[in-house]
Amino acid sequence: MKPAFYCLIGYLCTMLPTFAQWQPQSVNTEASFRAVSVVSAEVVWIGGTQGTFVRTADGGKTWQTGTVPDAQTCDFRDVHAIDAQTAYLMSAGPAEKGQARIYKTTNGGQTWSLLYQTQQPGVFFDGMDFWDKQHGIVFSDPVNNKWFILTTEDGGQTWQPVPEASLPVMNPNEAAFAASGTSLVVEGKRNVWIASGGATASRVFRSTDRGKSWSVATTPLPAGEATGLFGMQFFREKVGVVVGGNYKQEQQPGPNAAITRDGGQTWQLLAPTDPPGLKEAVALLPGDRLLTVGPSGTSISADQGQTWQKLDTDGFHSVACAKGTCYAVGAKGKVSKQVFK
Repeated sequence: MKPAFYCLIGYLCTMLPTFAQWQPQSVNTEASFRAVSVVSAEVVWIGGTQGTFVRTADGGKTWQTGTVPDAQTCDFRDVHAIDAQTAYLMSAGPAEKGQARIYKTTNGGQTWSLLYQTQQPGVFFDGMDFWDKQHGIVFSDPVNNKWFILTTEDGGQTWQPVPEASLPVMNPNEAAFAASGTSLVVEGKRNVWIASGGATASRVFRSTDRGKSWSVATTPLPAGEATGLFGMQFFREKVGVVVGGNYKQEQQPGPNAAITRDGGQTWQLLAPTDPPGLKEAVALLPGDRLLTVGPSGTSISADQGQTWQKLDTDGFHSVACAKGTCYAVGAKGKVSKQVFK
């Protein structure tokens, strides 16, 4: 494996593998995946179409593949794992068709409890996350021109709506892309962000009190009917990165990443990734390196997005890492692993 060296002012020299390759995993399903949660290098949970979930507790040596009973119509676009036994699944899809659901297992997927379901018109869940074992949040595309947001304080047993009066008004056609399980992310004990698109501006909504009150900031990334912010990650309270693009033109070059250093109040463009095009998720690697994936391939940056290196052109929808051990997921049962030193 041929190394490449990057030395930047204010940073240590970082060695990157020029030809790093994802290692395909055998999960024995044709379900498509857009959600992955990595607890550790060994424990990983994945959510997919047709009510499918996938789990490993030994770093991918063996995989458990199953379906949630009576959830065959569900597309699990987000998953949050607590440990090898406990995980939540969020189903995206029209609530009117019975697809807006949240499930939980506490025994490694042997049984699942339906924690929440609604048939309220307009609800379409996009993302879910938890600050700790008890406190979590889930959000939907706008209802009555505002996000539909629920929070829990008891491990998902009950969910309370955030009052509409606490939420900013949405722009016309503004919504979220349920593409990678990372359009909503939390950090610390109380911070949460939501990424939007579909309108005339790509925006990030921010709360510092677990969703009780919100502010919103415009990013410099393009927006439009099929364009906006698809994935997001906050690495500290103040530093975060968003990625996106156009899902109808996945290979289209142009700006597709931005960074904030003040908690999401202001955003600055980063260099376009290599390969270019739609990016749907971003993760942090050791040494403050960035890893981002999308249909056009995987990119890595050693300088917080000022420059990017192409790792490959293998398409994925989402990625999650734990101390450099990363798992990426995509269409038709695609799961891969890579360890970044």
